[in-house]
Amino acid sequence: MPPLKTKPAEPRSRDADRSQLAILLAARDEFAQHGLGGARVDRIAERADINKRLIYYYFKSKDELFLAVLEKAYADIRAAETELHLRDMEPAQAIRRLTEFTWEYYIAHPEFLTLLNSENLHQGRHLAMSSRVQEMNSPLVQTLAEILERGRAEGLFRGGIDPVQLYVSIAGMSYFYLSNNHTLSAIFGRDLMAPKARHERLSHMCEVILGYVLRS
Repeated sequence: MPPLKTKPAEPRSRDADRSQLAILLAARDEFAQHGLGGARVDRIAERADINKRLIYYYFKSKDELFLAVLEKAYADIRAAETELHLRDMEPAQAIRRLTEFTWEYYIAHPEFLTLLNSENLHQGRHLAMSSRVQEMNSPLVQTLAEILERGRAEGLFRGGIDPVQLYVSIAGMSYFYLSNNHTLSAIFGRDLMAPKARHERLSHMCEVILGYVLRS
């Protein structure tokens, strides 16, 4: 009697992948709206249209789910940066494009900023436990280091620039402005999210960053 053939596991695997993605997207929106402390697993299950028990099956706890959401958020932005093909650009163009992209991505994905705000309130303890996040971010640092070295070798950039410090400056100038636009607009009596103000901000950031890296 021939052995019975087992059914392929692919359909079940695809269902599991879809379920986990639905949970992550629903959890992203819930955490972005309410923060870690205010988020509720019941609402995440409702948002995902999924049984609450499946959330605990896949992610064990709300904290582990929050970490998974953070890791996916970083994976998404790093994947989008890879699509820029910065290594194929001239050094100054690559630095400008990364600055522009960071600003545009933060505007298009406000949930990314609110997730980071929430994690910072918890002193980064979830990301500190991640076995993936440093590995995900290393290629960006390496790419930026190569661009800076190429610019230096061509006599365009000054030497001694730390790629991590440079990226923190690029991200920080966008992050602070967008995260604090309500208070800054009130303080200075200007709508800092008006199209003209946003255009001026991006132009300013590019000039600041390029002014730092270019040889005078």
